[in-house]
Amino acid sequence: MSKTSPKVGFVSLGCPKALVDSERILTQLRVEGYEIVPSYGAADVVVVNTCGFIDAAVKESLDAIGEALAENGKVIVTGCLGKRADVIREAHPDVLAITGPQDYASVMTAVHKQVPHKHDPHLDLVPAQGIKLTPKHYAYLKISEGCNHRCTFCIIPSMRGDLVSRPVDEVLVEAEKLVKSGVRELLVISQDTSAYGVDVKYAAREWRGKSYRTRMTQLCEGLAELGAWVRLHYVYPYPHVDEVIPLMAEGRILAYLDIPFQHASPRILKLMKRPGAVDKVLARVAAWRKACPDITIRSTFIVGFPGETEAEFEELLAFLDEAQLDRVGAFAYSPVDGAKANELPAPVDEEIKQERLERFMAKQAAISAAKLKRKVGKTLKALVDHADGEGAIARTSADAPEIDGVLRIRDGQKLKPGQFVDAVVEAADEHDLTGRVAA
Repeated sequence: MSKTSPKVGFVSLGCPKALVDSERILTQLRVEGYEIVPSYGAADVVVVNTCGFIDAAVKESLDAIGEALAENGKVIVTGCLGKRADVIREAHPDVLAITGPQDYASVMTAVHKQVPHKHDPHLDLVPAQGIKLTPKHYAYLKISEGCNHRCTFCIIPSMRGDLVSRPVDEVLVEAEKLVKSGVRELLVISQDTSAYGVDVKYAAREWRGKSYRTRMTQLCEGLAELGAWVRLHYVYPYPHVDEVIPLMAEGRILAYLDIPFQHASPRILKLMKRPGAVDKVLARVAAWRKACPDITIRSTFIVGFPGETEAEFEELLAFLDEAQLDRVGAFAYSPVDGAKANELPAPVDEEIKQERLERFMAKQAAISAAKLKRKVGKTLKALVDHADGEGAIARTSADAPEIDGVLRIRDGQKLKPGQFVDAVVEAADEHDLTGRVAA
């Protein structure tokens, strides 16, 4: 990189989908010859990619913008909170520009205005896979933008629009480049992975001389050809999800489904505008486990949704007992500016929300501890994330990065990030496993 190249600082907040947006902006910056620097002081301008989903995320984003302004003074804001420019301007009137999510062109226009630069193709080189913010051995693969659902607690469709699926061949080409660059795990993400392709009527495209429809099942069939771990996130429990279970049973993609159930009371689910056939969901989960006994099912839930009674919360606890989910996250309902749920009657008191959240997580912790204890003595394949003098931190097929547990390998000092290893599990707690390298 030329010493005269203008320098851009970058702050990326929010979910994996926002992270992919950041990667695309960073890739374009590098393509055009900008240098990405790790400190405010070294930057000619700072780009902050924000989140605006819940109040805590809005605060984090505004704080990050404020810090960047204080340390550098020249700040461009993008991302979901950019849809609420008035909120940003009220808190930080001195930002240079504000753009919404996925608006890469406007971000680049703002950067060009602040720090113009002429690209030198002989000096400014970008790897084929683009710029990644994840470790080299795993990457998020975003297959669509937007969402057709109108969940009452969510404002993402108003920020990111309706579902727009990427052509299946484009996704497969990107995945192939990632794997060739050293990626060992592909994490498929979107707002609704199950709905992939519905907007384009599952149009067929060609990749490697074979026709694939723009559909979740056929996308997975293509990804399975690459020899990497393939992990599915944000999957709604539609009937056609059954079609990917054989691929999992055959070991072609990871036996892992991240399904945001959100609740288990039919009335609360109706208020959320979510699928409410709880009995069918439980039957489907049982069928998946019968077809693929090793499947890991992760989910997220909201407690304390407006109008939730103690009896309805007990329905949720009973669902946990019956479903025996492997990995679970939960949060107390937080009003989001612009969400329809804010208009619902009978909001739950904050203390009750927190009390229910603690009871919920205690029940799930007991379920998780029992499940992980059954893995003691087994030999599991794991992907190494980190190694140092104390051993290695790895993940099994049941563990997505950042959100699930880990497998600590006490004698893994010589292992390398991105390396697959077989490990014998020696101990377990409520979330994590401990073991040693298999002989």
